[in-house]
Amino acid sequence: MSRLILALGLLFLWAPVLLMVVFAFSDARQPFVWGGFSLRWFAALAANQRLQEAALLSVGIAAGAAALATLVGLAIGWVLARHGRFAGRPAFGVLAAAPLVLPEVVTGLGLLFLFVLMERHLGWPEGRSALTILLAHASLGAAYVAVVVQARLASLGRVLEDAAADLGAGPATVFRTITLPLLAPALAAGFALAFLLSLDDVVLASFTGGPGATTLPVLLFSQLRLGPTPEAHALATLMLAALALIGAGVLWLAGRRSGALPLLPADDPPQHGRYTGDAMLRPTCDAS
Repeated sequence: MSRLILALGLLFLWAPVLLMVVFAFSDARQPFVWGGFSLRWFAALAANQRLQEAALLSVGIAAGAAALATLVGLAIGWVLARHGRFAGRPAFGVLAAAPLVLPEVVTGLGLLFLFVLMERHLGWPEGRSALTILLAHASLGAAYVAVVVQARLASLGRVLEDAAADLGAGPATVFRTITLPLLAPALAAGFALAFLLSLDDVVLASFTGGPGATTLPVLLFSQLRLGPTPEAHALATLMLAALALIGAGVLWLAGRRSGALPLLPADDPPQHGRYTGDAMLRPTCDAS
């Protein structure tokens, strides 16, 4: 019974995606009418300059917003996890997590007012552009990255950091050689999450974008008034293929890395202070 429920759940999630991929190869102009196998819509996509520009703009904004969100989220998560109690910490935590619970309409409207006031009094940013969309997406993604980083730091504890500090390493050295490598999985997950949130966003881009900065989701949403087009199906199919290749590459690299880790033989006694990855083995003492 559990397998049947799992199969039904997977079918519910993936059936629309698979149907979209199938009809991307249809020769018919109608989106969900099969007219025989054809690659004409992929050729039409190659000639659709507007869709290509919107897709490239969305990818560029998503990459920049994810990078900025990762840096800001790392700082927020570090402060919340490592600096204990300080004046204003409850308010700081609430403000940092606010984008997680606020409706995007409220966030987008507030950011629009902020950018208008900044342009009026500071002269920057000039109008609504890709930069304002990037900043809006980064403000949303930073909250998600901060949660991931804070949870990772809380699970790690401070044992290795304290040990490195006791051995004479400075704070910068401890962060660079101990904390940052241990945070790498959380940072990678936060970057990927912020990237996908930006790539998929419509509401914030609609509020903070201008006529010269139309992202792919906004363009596709505007075209829904006339119905979905086969070119959009072809573009979505290419994006799914790219994500599948990236995922397969990540899994392959992870498999190679785990297979390349040296194993300590059972009959090889640990040496004094030998580091094994997550903990420092204590030296053994002979009874004699």
